[in-house]
Amino acid sequence: MPKDPATCTLWEVREQQHSGFLFTSSRVSNQCVAILGMACLVAVQIQAANPGLGEVPFLSAASNTPAAPSSPPVSISKRSDWSRLGRQSDAWFASDDGRRVTVHVLSHQSARGDWPKNIDTTVSAQSADPSKIQGTFDNGATVGELRFLARAHRVTRDPVVAEAVVRGLRHILAAQYPSGGWPQSHPPGNGYARHITFNDGTMVNLMELMREVVRSESFDWVSAPMKQEAQAAFDRAVVCVLNCQIRVNGTLTVWCAQHDANTLEPRPARTYEMISLSGAESAGILRFLMTIEKPSPAIAEAIRAGAAWFAAVPLKGLRWVDRAGDRVVIEDPEAPWLWARFHEIGTNRPLFSGRDGVVKYAVSEIERERRAGYAWYGRWGDDVARDFSAWTARQDSRQ
Repeated sequence: MPKDPATCTLWEVREQQHSGFLFTSSRVSNQCVAILGMACLVAVQIQAANPGLGEVPFLSAASNTPAAPSSPPVSISKRSDWSRLGRQSDAWFASDDGRRVTVHVLSHQSARGDWPKNIDTTVSAQSADPSKIQGTFDNGATVGELRFLARAHRVTRDPVVAEAVVRGLRHILAAQYPSGGWPQSHPPGNGYARHITFNDGTMVNLMELMREVVRSESFDWVSAPMKQEAQAAFDRAVVCVLNCQIRVNGTLTVWCAQHDANTLEPRPARTYEMISLSGAESAGILRFLMTIEKPSPAIAEAIRAGAAWFAAVPLKGLRWVDRAGDRVVIEDPEAPWLWARFHEIGTNRPLFSGRDGVVKYAVSEIERERRAGYAWYGRWGDDVARDFSAWTARQDSRQ
């Protein structure tokens, strides 16, 4: 028989969850409810019929006293608000609310150690078979959960949290290619997700996490050997980034959103994500490189070359605006500079494509659904210019 959750450790709650039981506690009646082996759809229906259920915290493992007043409930969205949760105090992580959210996050981890994307894993627990969960590194998935759980373990010292973090980190380390890059998910499969993925910040997110494992207080409990592995993975990834930077007629420029895992050549992804020089992804890479303390000459060269490319290719006199459910480009001499999501290698002309994969040179020539549903333009070069100015000042001060 399952144990009363009021006396369970997080480990026992996790074990019973994987056996088909999910527990909550009621502030009103203080009676425990066991929900047996339900499918996800049934769980959603029950929560919809009982909206208060998802907001009630677990009782802490060491106390049978009534729960303290709760923090504002986590809002339901496609992605978890890791920034807000990261600002919570140690006391919150040790509270009933903090423990409740921790159990929710643990329940979404796959058997391999990663988490699914576009799901707020903090809102409620789920009872799916962990072996059936499709995890990824895309869209910030897995990285946010590991940061949160590392902090939670630092406060609570609960072994199930430590196990989850270590398993997640080992999964990331195992996913890294010999070339130093990471795919979008692991195992990578045969589709575009197998490529080294800069798209949506995947590589940068993983590199930042590896650096945090080595340096951040949240990961100070991680073993010295694992910290060494994380540092080695970080170093390999930086070398990969430098090796992927595209040369055009002998001049370093920026990066494609995906690169081949072996040859490091630029690669396409979805039909409307073509081989190109990527404005959005390259800005993120450059800004990351500028955070590296004491950059090597190769890193400094990459930064200066990338910043020079952004300075050379802005789109002037254009404004990207919403119009009746569509997005259009209008001429406006007062508009701030823009950069395209994709620039053609060799000419730097902006590239566009619909779901048919046919390359166009004007966004007006692709279908409305893709035109309005993708970030074709952005002010990414502004961020690069600002950070580059500060980075240059820091380098000059060290000389």
